Amino acid sequence: MPLGEDGNGWKKKTSDIKEHYDFKEVLGTGAFSEVVLAEEKRTQRLVAIKCIPKKALEGKENNIENEIAVLHRIKHPNIVSLEDIFESTSHLYLVMQLVSGGELFDRIVEKGFYTERDASQLIHQILDAVKYLHDMGIVHRDLKPENLLYYSMDEDSKIMISDFGLSKIEGAGSVMSTACGTPGYVAPEVLAQKPYSKAVDCWSIGVISYILLCGYPPFYDENDAKLFEQILKAEYEFDSPYWDDISDSAKDFICHLMEKDPLKRYTCEQALQHPWICGDTALDKNIHESVSAQIKKNFAKSKWKQAFNATAVVRHMRKLQLGTSLEGPSQITPTSPCHGHLLPEEEEEEDDDLGNGEEESCKLAVHSE
Repeated sequence: MPLGEDGNGWKKKTSDIKEHYDFKEVLGTGAFSEVVLAEEKRTQRLVAIKCIPKKALEGKENNIENEIAVLHRIKHPNIVSLEDIFESTSHLYLVMQLVSGGELFDRIVEKGFYTERDASQLIHQILDAVKYLHDMGIVHRDLKPENLLYYSMDEDSKIMISDFGLSKIEGAGSVMSTACGTPGYVAPEVLAQKPYSKAVDCWSIGVISYILLCGYPPFYDENDAKLFEQILKAEYEFDSPYWDDISDSAKDFICHLMEKDPLKRYTCEQALQHPWICGDTALDKNIHESVSAQIKKNFAKSKWKQAFNATAVVRHMRKLQLGTSLEGPSQITPTSPCHGHLLPEEEEEEDDDLGNGEEESCKLAVHSE
């Protein structure tokens, strides 16, 4: 049975995709896919198109079906969207919204001024988007900084959630138990291989909140077994001096999300009602120097540079004389679900902020597992 005809509620187009889009430059390659920058002929709008050879899908059809089924249902301002689906005799094409604002960590490091309130506003957007997913019965299961991208280069740009390769749509009465996610952000119940629920996403948001306020992860050990033991016990601290200038309200917020018992853990709705999010308890003290220094120290680019390289898009747009100002509602939001290295032509161009060479990678929209 062709993809897109199995009752998931989405349909692919069988017309030649190149009748609708001009393919420009390859942005990245993954284990079984390629992502290209393309321009819609009718509107001159830029998009990211994930090109998946059908031969590479053999045995992985369910993964792709799940990704598309999830993405097709999602329409939220803080979530990268799937705009169209094409299928040829040899390929499946996912047309994704394009985002160009850069990665979460990069933007924080580049800032000259960064406060608790900034972190609170970021988490507010993430909570709102994840609540939307949960209300739709969707669990992301792999929330982490690498999956959080800025919509544009504007100072007040919104944050976008990407990468739904591990997402799961909850069925009626279904219980999830598959161990998945990224070790440092995964909830204790997942590591314990116990049945789990939407609460795993809330734990991950707690971990992200922790990092946003100090620049280092709450759990760390070179030995995976010891790392897992820390997480299973929910053993974390607010170490001095890094947390000395952080409000008690922020710490309380994190403790409610990084609660070992998923039944006691805050839901997104509860977290949105916490005074650190909806009130005025988030401090305005500049913590940029400490946080950015710790991010640079604890998140080496070779480890955390997994998200889409927005600078590559800007470069391509300059080459194509498209300019860097993005007008319109959905101009730059990259996404396609596999991790892949940038092509050599991108590696040769220097960029002190984003690095280059083999450490660079781009975020696609479907995991390659």
